[in-house]
Amino acid sequence: MALVTGGGRDTGGEICKMLAAEGAIVAVNYRKSEDEAAAVVEEIEAAGGTAKAYKADISDYDAVKAMVAEIVADHGKVDILVNNAGYVKYGKFIESTPEDWKAQIDVCLYGAIHCCHAVAPYMIDNNWGRIVSLIGDSSRIGEANLSMAAASRAGTVALGKSLARELGRNNVCVNSVSLGLVQTAHSDAEFLAKNMEKIVKAYPLRRIGTPDDIAPLVTFLASDQASWITGQVISSNGGFSMA
Repeated sequence: MALVTGGGRDTGGEICKMLAAEGAIVAVNYRKSEDEAAAVVEEIEAAGGTAKAYKADISDYDAVKAMVAEIVADHGKVDILVNNAGYVKYGKFIESTPEDWKAQIDVCLYGAIHCCHAVAPYMIDNNWGRIVSLIGDSSRIGEANLSMAAASRAGTVALGKSLARELGRNNVCVNSVSLGLVQTAHSDAEFLAKNMEKIVKAYPLRRIGTPDDIAPLVTFLASDQASWITGQVISSNGGFSMA
């Protein structure tokens, strides 16, 4: 049983579909994208998989607890958590406001905390679990105009490493996947069109990513094949940054 936050669209949707293709029952979390989440569920079911959409704002701990309780009532457990949902506001730090900071921290950091706290007891009881958190490269190397998103996701990395140490005895692996720029249906198409030539020069592979580039790595880390990988930050970024 896999819970993917922000699973109704873009990278989250591709992760849901690939996990389902590998045999997982998938809980597709969404906040506003009800129609898109339903479309992901429909596509999974049409391919012979099992999925259901669950609405919850992950910045609200009570909503997360209620969602996880519903998933467990439906399916008995949660084996896999993918912390995919995020909120980023691009702009200069000195021009940002406390409201801007809070909105990003509430989703990117507290959202991951809420979901990990809600599912960890079930993973401990089952003596098996996988937690994979998606972060941006800005959280590892810093990036202008993304200070608060970087700070929030860096906190998620630290959370994951600590949980990897704490939950490892219960056969729970916790890792992060660090992303470069990924083009989605909700990207700023006009900005990308105007700046793509300049952007891709920062990538040795000379292209930005797509959701299809990310889902396979997440699916691998959620599997038994990754049973000796934990506490790691693994990049899928076209070479934008190199550890």
